[in-house]
Amino acid sequence: MIQEEKIELIKGGIHTDQRGSLRFFNNFDLGPIKRFYVSEHPDMNIVKAWQGHKKEQKWFYVIAGSFKVVLVQPDDWDNPSENLEYEEFVLDVNKNEVLSVPGGHASGFKALLPNSKLMVFSDFSLDDSLNDDFRYGKDLWYKW
Repeated sequence: MIQEEKIELIKGGIHTDQRGSLRFFNNFDLGPIKRFYVSEHPDMNIVKAWQGHKKEQKWFYVIAGSFKVVLVQPDDWDNPSENLEYEEFVLDVNKNEVLSVPGGHASGFKALLPNSKLMVFSDFSLDDSLNDDFRYGKDLWYKW
């Protein structure tokens, strides 16, 4: 399956002076975003996987701790192959990065530190997202 858009890691900046620090993303266009939510993981045993969307785009940003985010492109949304290639990303609050994931991917994530928090942005309303939602078992493509 060929996607026009690619997964992208958007690097932010940090300005620090005597008043504190400011984290910014001047190259992150918030125009398409319709909603966001925060996933909190009190421990490192929680795995949220797999949720996929044919069209919905998501952006992942760590606001506390660290997460491993794993992405895969299902070859068949109703009955995907078991041995698909995946991409792994480690997002950390100290790296100040946003992971941009176009539609056509399934994602899974797990905290790497206790009390980690992941902010997820979406370009779909909740109703539209529910109509583009595909769920799979957490051990289908990756051994957490």
